[in-house]
Amino acid sequence: MAHACQHRPEKPITTHNQELTAIMKSIPVEQAVGTILCHDITEIVPDVFKGPTFKKGHVITEQDIPRLLDLGKRHIYVADFKGRIHENDAARRIASAACGKGITLTEPVEGKVTFIAETQGLLKVNVDALDKINHIQEIMFATLHSLQTVEEKQDLAGTRIIPLSIDEAKIKAVEEICQAHFPIIEIKPFSQLKVGMVITGSEIYHGRIKDKFGPVVEKKFQDLGSRVFKKILVSDEMEMTANAIRSLMDDGAQMIAVTGGMSVDPDDLTPSSIRAAGGKVVTYGAPVLPGAMFMLAHIDGIPVVGLPGCVMYHRASIFDLVVPRLMAGEVVDRSTITRMGHGGYCSNCKTCKYPVCGFGK
Repeated sequence: MAHACQHRPEKPITTHNQELTAIMKSIPVEQAVGTILCHDITEIVPDVFKGPTFKKGHVITEQDIPRLLDLGKRHIYVADFKGRIHENDAARRIASAACGKGITLTEPVEGKVTFIAETQGLLKVNVDALDKINHIQEIMFATLHSLQTVEEKQDLAGTRIIPLSIDEAKIKAVEEICQAHFPIIEIKPFSQLKVGMVITGSEIYHGRIKDKFGPVVEKKFQDLGSRVFKKILVSDEMEMTANAIRSLMDDGAQMIAVTGGMSVDPDDLTPSSIRAAGGKVVTYGAPVLPGAMFMLAHIDGIPVVGLPGCVMYHRASIFDLVVPRLMAGEVVDRSTITRMGHGGYCSNCKTCKYPVCGFGK
């Protein structure tokens, strides 16, 4: 691969820095098509403009020749890279090898390729493989935290090489890692589920107060692309609550949320009711604040979540860490929950910026 720059040494130069390993020589600009600039070529128009007309790394085309001549560049210095790859081509190869479903790749900009979400979903990053890639000298690959909800058109990651060119063997090493651990980064879309909801509380059931929990949870499901097709109000009675859960299953619910009644108070019978309905409990309790009194169970393969009151009051809670994973088809077991302790403490910022924060990361 050839490489061009604007300096004019009087004799060929051998360079051994990290960007170039090459013999450079002067050639007429008319013969420079296909070569690569190693420095910006600056244009100055007094009181109007000063800046690079051609940036470092630009591959010279036939259409560039007249412009270069106008800028006084009659000769260009080229370098034979001897098996090295230009930063743009290197970034393309890394990104293409790593990229899984649900992601669009940009063209390189100043040597960097950006990964952009095609759809809403759960971002998954193979962190161990990412670490292996970044251990290769002269390569960088940065992503958002894995296992978070991302939105359509959101920037997710970026990759590039550090020098202007790189030994092809290093790119092949990256490609081998990606092939062995593919995909390095992907989006798992959320299933559009029929969600049933059981609203517990005698004060709500008897009309003494208005339910404020249900609408909050319903909106959370809507924001993830699912719908609450039926809500059942129940008093603080185990049999009534268990019957409501079974009724929703009979009506085709693909997920069930039971709101409230999750504490250890004598009247809070939601955990017992979920068990009575046939729930096989994955966890009762989670190392997450807000969300410690959370329950996850399954009845005939249908996930049932017991949601503590904090879900109603906090923008980000255990709901936002667990439910998106379930809707993306992820297996959530006891070890998944216990690992949430690191990063599971919400800072209760005055202005909530979740998910652009450390909660759940």
